[in-house]
Amino acid sequence: MSTAAFAQQTEWERLLHTWRELDVPDGWRAEIFEGEIHLSPAPGNDHNRVAYRVLRSLAAAIPADWEIYQTSAATIEIIERLHIPDLLVIPGSAVTSGGLTVSAADALLAVEITSKSNAHHDRKLKVWSYAHAPVPLYLLIDRYDAEGPHSILYSTPADGSYQQTVRIPFGQPIPLPAPFSVEIDTGEFPL
Repeated sequence: MSTAAFAQQTEWERLLHTWRELDVPDGWRAEIFEGEIHLSPAPGNDHNRVAYRVLRSLAAAIPADWEIYQTSAATIEIIERLHIPDLLVIPGSAVTSGGLTVSAADALLAVEITSKSNAHHDRKLKVWSYAHAPVPLYLLIDRYDAEGPHSILYSTPADGSYQQTVRIPFGQPIPLPAPFSVEIDTGEFPL
């Protein structure tokens, strides 16, 4: 891209262009928020075990034309954000072949599993972001909360915030409503 063409882009377009050109170390994630590109290190084994257990439950419950992604970049253009959720459930028809991003507005569920280093992003920034998309369900699995490990299911997004939340301590199942209609066993989650 020429310097002149780059200069004519909006700030969001320039950030996306720069994001696409990054050489991110294997396993790391590059996300866009607050007008900057942020890098997060690869998650640890316990984090990945939680993601796998959730993925296994979801895969058994969703229709064949829905897909589950672990590394898809979800854009929220209205607020100029790009997040890479730990899991994203999206209709296969909404995913462009050869593309690098999907629209979070097409997602049915976003799942984030907190890490010590960036838990505040998942608890505050991403709740706000996914509600603005709007993603119908946001599941936050938080192993590091001061009140003890728990999950929070956010639902019914309206006007940039979720209208309903259900807090579930580890050891109790997470009931995902229709169209999922499945319970996720948190008793298997590593602490």
